[in-house]
Amino acid sequence: MVTGVSKKPAAGRIMITAVLILQLSAGGLAAQEQNYEYYYRVYFTDKGINEYHSYAPADLLSERSLARRQRSGINVPDITDIPVSHEYIKDITNLGYTLHCTSRWMNTAVVKSVSPGDIGKMLGLEFVREVKCVKHPAGKNIHGDKLDFTVAQEDLPAWNRPIGMLNGPALHNSGLDGKGILIAVLDGGFFNADLISSADHLRKRGGIAGTWDFVLNDRFVYGYHTHGTAVLSVLAGKSDYFLAGSAPGADYLLFRTEESETEYPVEEDYWVAGAELADSLGADIISSSLGYTTFDDASMNYKYSSMDGKTALITRAALIASSKGMLVVNSAGNERNKEWKYIVAPADGEDVLAVGAVDANKIISSFSSAGPSYDGRIKPDVTAQGVSVPLQRYPTPVSEAGNGTSFSCPVISGLCACLMQAVPSASNYDILYTVRRTADRYLTPDSLYGYGIPDMVAALSLLQETSVMNPEDQSVVSPNPFTGHINITFRENPGKLTVEIITLSGNLVARHMYKDYVSRQLTIESLQNAGQGIYLIRLITPGGTYTHRVIKTTQ
Repeated sequence: MVTGVSKKPAAGRIMITAVLILQLSAGGLAAQEQNYEYYYRVYFTDKGINEYHSYAPADLLSERSLARRQRSGINVPDITDIPVSHEYIKDITNLGYTLHCTSRWMNTAVVKSVSPGDIGKMLGLEFVREVKCVKHPAGKNIHGDKLDFTVAQEDLPAWNRPIGMLNGPALHNSGLDGKGILIAVLDGGFFNADLISSADHLRKRGGIAGTWDFVLNDRFVYGYHTHGTAVLSVLAGKSDYFLAGSAPGADYLLFRTEESETEYPVEEDYWVAGAELADSLGADIISSSLGYTTFDDASMNYKYSSMDGKTALITRAALIASSKGMLVVNSAGNERNKEWKYIVAPADGEDVLAVGAVDANKIISSFSSAGPSYDGRIKPDVTAQGVSVPLQRYPTPVSEAGNGTSFSCPVISGLCACLMQAVPSASNYDILYTVRRTADRYLTPDSLYGYGIPDMVAALSLLQETSVMNPEDQSVVSPNPFTGHINITFRENPGKLTVEIITLSGNLVARHMYKDYVSRQLTIESLQNAGQGIYLIRLITPGGTYTHRVIKTTQ
């Protein structure tokens, strides 16, 4: 097999530590039998004895997460990696509350009760700084189900138009499909995601690396809503002439963090818990097609002045996620034709890649939320097709397309995964800034398109200019001798490429033809299981043919 893959820890090796199991089981499945209606976010003053407890990094984070931190030069652990004090939680629950979830980043806990709680008693504990009610019984607001979206089943644009608009097919044709990248999808449910045909390939190879429902504290996520299913299909779907996902080779974590029946700030806490688990399990990207502005209780609403990148809980958590080395990609929102009009949290975060929506003709949609952020920064950051985006929600293939920044977001996040695959040394910030820089309105950004529509081939070229050596020869091979895979670095982008692997006796071992090859790096895996000996690697490009003699040795 010849691919454009660079090695990362395999998602299939994800291990959940004892600390993570404790965090996930916080609410307890049996606890769901009661009808909890009152939820409180408790802010702690410190982390108690935990702050001074000596944790080994492996106690807190997976091997994959630690590798991502190391690549990004991030120290482990810091205070935000330390769990919330178990003693503090015990004292809170002794007051009659049930723990639902915690946030080590924000140093908070969400507790719940069947009847209204006595906030004063919680505030009377010396380690409690603040308590907020984040959910209580109230009538549904006038906005209805925010996860609902309009669909069309005729007059559809080209099935691969969304990625084609960003020059994405050239990445895919170069073998860059997100392989080795772990994407956490935070959404409101994945009904039918275990059945849709366009994800058959994903399920067969074990590409769904983990699931968790933070609303109900359960592993099952394949219910509740089709919104997350549609988003996943835009990311990972693969069906010729029907659907072209932006990162079909990536692995996925499916997290339900949104409760579509109601709208309360507690869903921000679920999102934060999901982002923290994504961090712990080593996710490279968070793709979130969610956003928060107004709630069923109007007294809890955000104002436009809250969209300043530092006010909303979910935005502050998204910035911490970025600081941990993850790329956070979020929908800008579908509010411009509504009363709110502006971007939604956490899209207002400075280091969050907020994605607006254009139609197939690159014209901004009527619904795509407007910027700037309240403090005057360019938002959205970039735009992609979010009108008539081909997707799948039901097991039987249907020519269906959805409208919303919910779908322009995964177009961008998946192609960013392809960039990460191609340039594994690039940080999440490198990806973020380069995608902005290669957008078509970079020099003249505005509050609707942001920096515009990115060119992912140009982004790849820029990333490799700074991250990949420029050899004197047209191509170089390393390591040589080798035991497993071989890396080839080109001095220039080949444009087109045919790779042949031949024995000294002239037998062809493998051939792979790329009608596009836009990367300056190539990984050859075809000889990993081959016997030791001498092989010839022939690289046929428009600029010439180059042959390398390589030696395979035993491990």
